[in-house]
Amino acid sequence: MTREARMISGIILITVPTIQYGGYFLLTSLMNKGSGYMENPLRQNFFRAGHAHAGVIVILSLVCQMLADAAVLPTPMLWFVRIGVPLSAILISAGFFFSVLPATATQASGAVALIYAGAVILAAGVVTLGVGLLQSPRPSSFSRMGFDYLVRWNSLCSGHLD
Repeated sequence: MTREARMISGIILITVPTIQYGGYFLLTSLMNKGSGYMENPLRQNFFRAGHAHAGVIVILSLVCQMLADAAVLPTPMLWFVRIGVPLSAILISAGFFFSVLPATATQASGAVALIYAGAVILAAGVVTLGVGLLQSPRPSSFSRMGFDYLVRWNSLCSGHLD
């Protein structure tokens, strides 16, 4: 794993408690009859969608960090992928939450635009990464898959040290 992948992955993992807090918030809203959460189906759906999208896209972001190490892309495009995919998790979930903040919301507010912005960034990021992976040279040994130690062990056993 490259230094960049480790750094961004570490930052992404540090954000996981915010997703956990979202789950806690949803659970307490369900349990507290005075929250008004159960009386507003639009708010229920948007809050659930915001929480789910955050969790799924964060996992996708971690996978993309590993895949970006194998992609053949210019450095600015790699950084777009590394930052854009996790950023989309923030934008999409924020759009779902902020667009129905008032307990009495009957329609989504203008904050719903964050969902669309996040979706565009997410699509651009994963398509860019996919193209970069398709341009990658075929791995010549186990080393491209993270098994450098096997290649090294094989070299030691055969008496050919690099």
